[in-house]
Amino acid sequence: MGKLTLVSTGAGGSRYLTNEAIDAINSADLIVAYTKYAKDLPELLGDKEVFTTPMTKEIERVSYAVEQAKKGRRVALLSNGDANVYAMGSLVVELIDVNDYWSDIDYISLPGISSVLALASEVGAPLSQDFCLISLSDRLTDANLIQKRIKLSLECDYVIAIYNPKSKSRLDPYIGMLEKLSTVEEDRVVVIARDLGRENQFIKTITAKELIDAGAQNTDVNMSTTLLIGNSTTKLTKDGRVLTPRGYLNKYDLSGEKKDGWRKET
Repeated sequence: MGKLTLVSTGAGGSRYLTNEAIDAINSADLIVAYTKYAKDLPELLGDKEVFTTPMTKEIERVSYAVEQAKKGRRVALLSNGDANVYAMGSLVVELIDVNDYWSDIDYISLPGISSVLALASEVGAPLSQDFCLISLSDRLTDANLIQKRIKLSLECDYVIAIYNPKSKSRLDPYIGMLEKLSTVEEDRVVVIARDLGRENQFIKTITAKELIDAGAQNTDVNMSTTLLIGNSTTKLTKDGRVLTPRGYLNKYDLSGEKKDGWRKET
């Protein structure tokens, strides 16, 4: 039986690779990857056989990995971030299922550090309350549904991470997001992060108003960008870190004693 390991490579470069991911790459006799991500890991791939495809060729890439595993090979299919977050996980499972290869392939999926988690570790503690992830790519998702999700997430006061915000030819979803963002406080904390984990990593903390005013032509935002929009309680610390308080100091004083008048536990 062949083996197909879906390897999550983390937010970018080799910085966020787990030990499991490294072991899977080392033990594979075939590496399958998106061209850009393969270039991030030259020291690991070495002289291994590598099959790559460009953007929008995901079905071709995954089909090749699946068929090669069915032939008995040890295949590592690389996927940026976490493979089950807007990545290859669903397509791999679908293709194995459609072809009914479950008895022919030993399939394993390894978790990874998605960019929102890498970003959170860089800027402070922004995800301490409920949060959501929304991709603005309308290549596979209805554009109206994306806008509905943004609107309702803002109304529910989630911390929101935005993936795939815009490209040169795909501006409408981003423009719609900016319009929705105009309904919240102007000083709402926003973080722009790009190329996390790579040498040219870029992180900038601004306000909702500044993001809106920069408009759709904002050069800080592209397909490699993750946006983090704080909720109504998110603030900056004295040294500029981003903090969404969990609520401990609302309930307890600094000695750890419960404050008078706090509602009883249920």
